[in-house]
Amino acid sequence: MPSLQHHALGGTALSVPDVCLGTMTFGEQTSEADAHAQLDYALAHGVNFFDTAEMYAVPARAETCGASEAIVGRWLRKQARDRVLIATKVAGPSRNLSWIRNGPPAMDRANIRAAIEGSLQRLQTDYVDLYQLHWPERNQPMFGQWQFEPGKERECTPIRAQLEALAELVKEGKVRAIGVSNEHPWGIMEFSRLAAEHGLPHIVSTQNAYNLLNRTYETSLTEVCHREQVSLLAYSPLAFGHLTGKYLTNPAAPGRLTQWPAFGQRYTKVNVAPAVAAYAELAKKHGLSLTQLALGFVRSRWFVASTIIGASSLEQLHETLPATLTPISPEIQAGIDAIHLQYTNPAP
Repeated sequence: MPSLQHHALGGTALSVPDVCLGTMTFGEQTSEADAHAQLDYALAHGVNFFDTAEMYAVPARAETCGASEAIVGRWLRKQARDRVLIATKVAGPSRNLSWIRNGPPAMDRANIRAAIEGSLQRLQTDYVDLYQLHWPERNQPMFGQWQFEPGKERECTPIRAQLEALAELVKEGKVRAIGVSNEHPWGIMEFSRLAAEHGLPHIVSTQNAYNLLNRTYETSLTEVCHREQVSLLAYSPLAFGHLTGKYLTNPAAPGRLTQWPAFGQRYTKVNVAPAVAAYAELAKKHGLSLTQLALGFVRSRWFVASTIIGASSLEQLHETLPATLTPISPEIQAGIDAIHLQYTNPAP
C-alpha cells in the first residue's frame, strides 16, 4: 500500500494524514465489533485521524444519537491517546433533531458547552483534537439545496459569540483546534475576520462535500480557504455510493440510498447517472475501478488536507483505504476535467 502523506491543518502544528476514517455508520449499519476492527485496521495502516459527531449514527434518529461517539470512545480508552486524532462536531439548529438538547435551539455558548461535555463523556477522553460546527446556524443553502433564499432569514447566534464560546473550550484544554463544516465563502471570511479582529481562535478547517459529481468547492472556496489558511476535509468522496458504479447496473443495489431513499437528495438530479457512466468508462480505459478513480481524484487535489472515507464493514474498508491512495496521472486528470466540463457539478 502506498504511503500516506501528512498536512498541517490551517497552517497550525496539528498535522493530519491525508486519509481520515469517518464513523457515521457506527451504531447503525456497522456493529461495534466491526467498527472496532475498522479502527484497528486503519490505525495499523497509518490512519490515526477519525471523524465523528454527536448526532451520529446516520440517518439521524433518537435511538442512535451519540452511538458513533460511544463506540469510538470504548475503543479509544484502550489506545495511547496522543497517538490518535479525534474530530467531532456540535449539531446546530435548522434541522429536525428534537432529541438533541431539545432542538438544539441555537449554536450559543450553553449549547456548545453542553455538546462538548456530552461528546467528551461518550468519547471517554479529556479533549478532542478538532471540534467542528456541523453546519451553520444561519440561513444558507446546504445538503442538496443550491439557491440562497433571503426570505428564509431567521434569528441566529452571532458568529463572534460562537467563536467566543469555542475560545473558552480551547483555553480550558478541552479542544485543541476548531473548524466548521458545510460552510460557504461568506462564513469562512466572517469566522476568519472576527477571529483576527478579536483575538479569538482561527478556524483551521472546513468539512465539505467534494467528489467527482460535486466540485462546487473549487469555484467558491478554493481561493478563500487558501488565503485564509483553512484546510478542506473532504467528505462523501464516493457520492453516497454512486461513484462505486453499483447503481449504474442495479438502481436497487443495497446501500444507504436504497435503504433510506430520502437520504441523498442531491444525487437525484438528472445528470448524475450519465456523469457516473462517463467516469466509469474513463476508469475502465485506464485499468481502474470507478472507486479507485473517485477516491484517488479527491486525495490528489492540492487543496484537500484529508479525504474522509467511510465503510459499513471491515471488508469494504479493505477496498476503500487502498483505493484512496490511487495515483492520478495528468492524462487521467485531463479526462476527468473533460467530463466535468460536459457534466458540471450534477449533484451540488
